[in-house]
Amino acid sequence: MTIAAVLLDQALDHVLDYAIPPPLVGKLTPGMRVKVPVRNSVRVATVIEIKEKSSFQLQPLKELLDEKPFISPDLFLLARWMSRYYCCPLRKVLKAILPPSIRKMMKPKEQLLVHSALTSSELIASCEQLRGEYPLQAQILDVLLKHPKGILLSRLLELAKTSRSPITTLIKKKILTCQKIQIDRTAVSDQEYFPTKRKTLTAEQETALQYIREDLIHNRFQTRLIHGITGSGKTEVYLQAIELALSLNKGVIFLVPEIALTSQTIERLKGRFKEKIAILHHRLSPGEKFDTWHQIRDGKAPIVVGARSALFSPVPNLGLLIVDEEHESSYKQSDESPSYHARDVAVMRGKLCQAVVVLGSATPSLESYHNAKTGKYALDTLTLRADRATLPRVTIVDMQREFALNKGFTLFSDALLSAIKQRLEIGEQTLLFLNRRGYHSAQMCLKCQHVLQCPHCDTKLTFHLGENLLACHLCDYHLSPPPRQCPKCRSDGDFKFKGAGTEMVERALHAIFPQVRTLRMDADTTRHKGSHELLFKQFKAGKADVLIGTQMIAKGLHFPSVTLVAVLNADGSLQIPDFRGSENIFQLLTQVAGRSGRGSLAGEVIIQTHMPDHPIIALAKEQDYLGFYQTEIETRKLFGYPPFSHLVKLTLSGTEETATQQAALSIRNRLVEQLSSDFQIYPVVPSGHARVKTRFRFQFLIKGEKLGALLPHLSSLNTQGDIRLAIDVDPLSTFF
Repeated sequence: MTIAAVLLDQALDHVLDYAIPPPLVGKLTPGMRVKVPVRNSVRVATVIEIKEKSSFQLQPLKELLDEKPFISPDLFLLARWMSRYYCCPLRKVLKAILPPSIRKMMKPKEQLLVHSALTSSELIASCEQLRGEYPLQAQILDVLLKHPKGILLSRLLELAKTSRSPITTLIKKKILTCQKIQIDRTAVSDQEYFPTKRKTLTAEQETALQYIREDLIHNRFQTRLIHGITGSGKTEVYLQAIELALSLNKGVIFLVPEIALTSQTIERLKGRFKEKIAILHHRLSPGEKFDTWHQIRDGKAPIVVGARSALFSPVPNLGLLIVDEEHESSYKQSDESPSYHARDVAVMRGKLCQAVVVLGSATPSLESYHNAKTGKYALDTLTLRADRATLPRVTIVDMQREFALNKGFTLFSDALLSAIKQRLEIGEQTLLFLNRRGYHSAQMCLKCQHVLQCPHCDTKLTFHLGENLLACHLCDYHLSPPPRQCPKCRSDGDFKFKGAGTEMVERALHAIFPQVRTLRMDADTTRHKGSHELLFKQFKAGKADVLIGTQMIAKGLHFPSVTLVAVLNADGSLQIPDFRGSENIFQLLTQVAGRSGRGSLAGEVIIQTHMPDHPIIALAKEQDYLGFYQTEIETRKLFGYPPFSHLVKLTLSGTEETATQQAALSIRNRLVEQLSSDFQIYPVVPSGHARVKTRFRFQFLIKGEKLGALLPHLSSLNTQGDIRLAIDVDPLSTFF
C-alpha cells in the first residue's frame, strides 16, 4: 500500500495519485492532510484512499501535515454520501467540512509568559537591592510581585511602563524566566455562568427521556422526533439527555437554527455542565474557529453547540445529535454547493456513528412528521407547557376593517395599541414581529409610477431612514442619498414611499408612546459580532418594553416577562407561489405566538391580517398542528409532492439572458431523453428572483419517488462559458 490518492483543496475535482515516501509508508490513512507537488508548485491536499497500483509514473508526496487525520472515518464516509446524494464534487464537500482556518494550516496563538525564577522573599530582596541603581528593573519586579503566577509580557510592559530591555537583563540575571504559552481564543473561555439544577420532568418529558436513555445505553442508532408545543420543556429533555451521554463518555452535537439562539443555549448548558463547551458558527474569527476545532478533535470539549456547520465537528465517540427547531429553513444551505440540509445529514451521521438523533419542534416539517407517523422515526409528544404555564389567547384582527376605520393605511390596529398601552402601564414586555427590515420597502415616482430598482437585481430598493439610503437586500447595492429626480421620466421631487419595515415600526411606536423603550433586532442592528447576545441580554434584563424584529425573534427564545406578541402582517408567505407556503406561514405564526406567556404570567397574541378567514391562519390561531398536518398531507399526496416524492431544482445562471435560457432548455431536453417516465420534468421558467448580481437565472424542477436512478445523470451534467449550474436536491423553495 504505497500509493496515496488525493484531492487538491483548489482547482481540480478529480483524484491525483502520488507515491508514498518510505518513511511515511503505513502511516497515512484517508482524511489526513498532505502537501504534494503540482507542476511547479506545492499544494495542500486530502488523502482519500491508500492503494497498491497506479497506471502512471508517480511523483512522491512532499509532506504529512499532521499525525492524526483531519477528517475522522465517520466524517469521511459522510462526505462520500453527501457527494453522491447532493450531486456535488467530493472536493467541495470536504471544503464544507473543514473550516478555512484548518485548511489554511493556521498556527495556534502564542504569547510570552514572564514569571519569577526566585521565591517571593528572594524576589523582594532583589527588588530592594536594584531599586537605587536600576529603578526600571525594580519597577518590573514590583509588578511581578502582584502576579505570583506570572504575567503576559505584553501586559507587563503596559503596567511597568517600560521597554523590553530591562526585562531581558533580568532574564539574563536569572531573576526572571520567560516561556511561550498557547492562548485560548475560544468564544466562552473566560465567561462564567450561574449554576442551575435539573428540573423535575413531567410524565411526558420523562417518557421521552427514557427512550433516549435506552438508545444511548445500548449504542443504538435511532432518530426520535420530539413534537412538543411551544414552552413544553423540550430543552430540559435535551439537557438531561446530554447529561446521560456525558456520563457514558459520549460526545454531543447540539444544533440551533440561528446564531441568535446560540448564546441562550450556551447559558443553559454552562449553567448545568462543568465540561468545556465548544461554539461553532460563521461569526467566529478564524483564530477562534481554529482553537475550537482542535479542542473538539482532542476531546477537550465534549459538547458542541452551533448553527448548521457545527454538524461537521470532529467529535470523538459521538453519541448524541440534537437538532432543535428542526423545521427551520436556516438548516438548509442553498447559496452554494453542496446544498445540504443539516437535519437530514445529521440523521445520516447518526447512522454512521450508531448515535441517537433527537429532532425537536413545536411545528415539525411535514417530512419529519410523516417519517415519524410511518415508523421511520420514533415519535414523542409533549402536549403540556412546563411550569404550569398556559397557551396564550390568540386574537385575529382584520386589517381591511382597520384601514376603513382609519381612512387609510395603519401599522397598528386599535386592539394592538390598547394591548401595548396596557403592558406599558403594568410593566410587562411586548414582541412585535414584521418580517421586513428597513423603513419603506419601495420608492415610487408619482408621475410615471416607476419604482426604483436595483441595477444588478430584479428587486426594489428598500429605504433605510437611519442611514438615509436605498439598499438592495440581495446584492447589498447602496444608493446614498436617495435620488431627487426620477431616473425614468426625469421629474423632480415627486416621489412616494410605500410599504413598512421594522425601522418604521420603531419610529411610529415612539410617536404614539413617547415614553416607550424599544429595541430593534434585524439584519441592520445585528451586523457586528456579539450584537445578538447584547440585544437579548438588554431585553431580558428589562431595559426595553418592546422588542421589534424580523424572523430571528420568532425562534425558540424564552422571555418570561413577555405577555404580548403581535404579528403585524401575517400574509407574506401566502402570496408566494410555492407549495410550502402554507407550511411556512403556519410554522411562523405558531412559533411567534409561542413566545408569549412562557412564565407565570398569562400571554396574549394578536395576529393582524388581510385574510382573517384563511384556514391556515385559523389553524395557527388554535396552534392545531395535527389539524394542519391532516389538511396539508392530503394536498401533498394528491399532487405527489414531498414527502411522497423527491424534488430536485436545477438553476442555471449567466450574464446573457438568452444564452442562459437556452442552456437550461438544452439540459432539460437532454434529461427528457435520458430519464424514464418515473420522473416528471417541469418546464424551464425564470427564477423567483430572475436576476441577481447581474446574472440571469432560469430553473426547472424534476420530481420522482426514488432519487437513485436520477443522481448519476445529474452528476454528469456540465455547462460552458460563464454559465453556472446549481443542483439543489430536496429544495425548500421551488420559487426563489
